[in-house]
Amino acid sequence: MMQLFEINGGKKLSGEIEVNSSKNAAVALLAASTINSGKTTLRNVPQIEEVNRWIEILESVGAKIEKDGRNLEISYPNGIEIEKINQESAQKTRSVILLLGALSGKMEKYSIPQSGGCKLGSRTVRPHLFALENFGIKIACSEKSFDVEARDLKAVSKIVLYESGDTVTENALLAAAQIAGKTSIHLASANYMVQDLCFFLEKLGVKISGVGTSGLEIEGVGEINKDVEYEISEDPIEAMFFISLAVATKSEIIIKRAPIDFLELELLKLEKMGQKFEIEKEYFSRNERTKLVDIRMIPSELRALEDKIHSLPFPGINIDNLPFFVPIAMEAKGRTLIHDWVFENRAIYFTELNRLGARVTLLDPHRVYVEGPNQLKGAEMMCPPALRPSAIVLVAMLAAEGKSILRDVYNINRGYENLEERLRKLGAEIKLINVN
Repeated sequence: MMQLFEINGGKKLSGEIEVNSSKNAAVALLAASTINSGKTTLRNVPQIEEVNRWIEILESVGAKIEKDGRNLEISYPNGIEIEKINQESAQKTRSVILLLGALSGKMEKYSIPQSGGCKLGSRTVRPHLFALENFGIKIACSEKSFDVEARDLKAVSKIVLYESGDTVTENALLAAAQIAGKTSIHLASANYMVQDLCFFLEKLGVKISGVGTSGLEIEGVGEINKDVEYEISEDPIEAMFFISLAVATKSEIIIKRAPIDFLELELLKLEKMGQKFEIEKEYFSRNERTKLVDIRMIPSELRALEDKIHSLPFPGINIDNLPFFVPIAMEAKGRTLIHDWVFENRAIYFTELNRLGARVTLLDPHRVYVEGPNQLKGAEMMCPPALRPSAIVLVAMLAAEGKSILRDVYNINRGYENLEERLRKLGAEIKLINVN
């Protein structure tokens, strides 16, 4: 059954919205539960399709999972039987690649399926292979699987990552945590989901220094068997969705529980474009580690920046926040250059907004010019086969005058929880419809 959104756009929105917990942190912690022979309790787990796929994966390999609202209690009473993995669920999420490092301390030989997820061109797995081979992990790639041998593993005095990627860093962390001794990781990602994983591993007894920097030192503990609880922190990418929505619809919205450390540069760029906002409150997440704020977005007249907008590893503009500058730039007077250098094909999907009346010109697979401002009109479209491009189409439809239909919204449901209900509370006219 396919689902679609029916939208009557062009409405001013108002009210408050709370940022939910992070998809990318949640999947990293679900993968990390496999390294623990004790009971793992994850609190504030997002209720999204990506998490559902991970629950299916873990249950298929032997996890006992008890759900209590937004909390999951995970244990492996009979160990992990990776050969029974749910192939269909695994192939729907690229983050299943985290099992390469996670299982290295549990078994000497195993295979996991080739991963799927968003269709964003060629996304090389070589950085993962190069990172893990330092520990003595041998990985052979076939058309359908990764075949792994993990014997006689050793801590490593210095690993330089082939790229400063989030999941690459997480894979190295998961392996290092299970090897007694000190491992140093250079060019590590310091992004939000990596920090959440570090905080969780510390609860398991792993000592980590350098959290929030590109240099991590991990003192692994070998076998891990501990009952732990951890509360997942809030999602800066969801916060950026609502920031972009407020700008695109020229609405006053209060975005609560926004993780400010991972939004500072995005907000500065917006300020220089003429966007007005107020930081109303500062406090910590319930994990007592992540700094949160409430942001009041104020309707403003925007002008295009002279400089290009591009992503960089943290503390730069987040790779997944970059697409949200497209509907923002559509409201700004002038021409904005947006450079999505990481993914080969994602910028191509930005031109889908032209069907709503945007003026987005594709320069090459990585760069677009966005001309603004625009008078957007409703249209009927299919979701692009990737999460963030689908989300910005939804933002633009909510800003566009008249009726829009967005078909096949599974990719949005992968990353956003009960989104239509939460949008309706802000005054949006949106329905989720099931169709055969």
